[in-house]
Amino acid sequence: MTNTFRSIVIGQSGLLVVVAALTAQPAQTPVTHELLLQLDTAQSGADITLVGNLHTVKGAFLLKRGAIHFDPATGKASGEIAFDATSGKTGNSSRDNKMHKDVIESGRYPEIVFRPDRAEGRLATSGVSTLQVHGMFTMHGAEREVTFPVEVTFAGSAWTAKASFQVPYVQWGMKNPSALFLRVGDTVQVQFHAAGSTTP
Repeated sequence: MTNTFRSIVIGQSGLLVVVAALTAQPAQTPVTHELLLQLDTAQSGADITLVGNLHTVKGAFLLKRGAIHFDPATGKASGEIAFDATSGKTGNSSRDNKMHKDVIESGRYPEIVFRPDRAEGRLATSGVSTLQVHGMFTMHGAEREVTFPVEVTFAGSAWTAKASFQVPYVQWGMKNPSALFLRVGDTVQVQFHAAGSTTP
């Protein structure tokens, strides 16, 4: 091997080491202590999407309260996230009245509540983590078992979370609000978002 060729090889190897160092992702440190996650009602809520044959209905529900206790060592979780069912709005007062009176019956069932009992996955002290969260979802007076992925992002003691899941409201005993010409699906898509602080 000539000196010139050897220099080229060594130079390329050094360049690869530098590139690898610059692009390497820092290792995430897992959370090892129990956490109390307090949800900020002003920064948390749920958006809904209901697909119809003529147009897509979008709406939102406000968070009423929320606090979750999580032990990463065992995966056990407790607490609850409660939404104000009476706060649901889609931007059309007539449609909203029908939704509250005939579909979710918010006068009789004023809260929509999720109570987690466990979460699977590795929760990091910083950056983004995805957990599979299992628990009981109570809506329209009935409790049902659910599991869905939740993306959690930590930045110091502050955190944000988001999740997307479907609610088969007709299968769960609620009425489909379809009219003569307007038809909507039997399942509503829910986009949950939350933010808050954490206490060890």
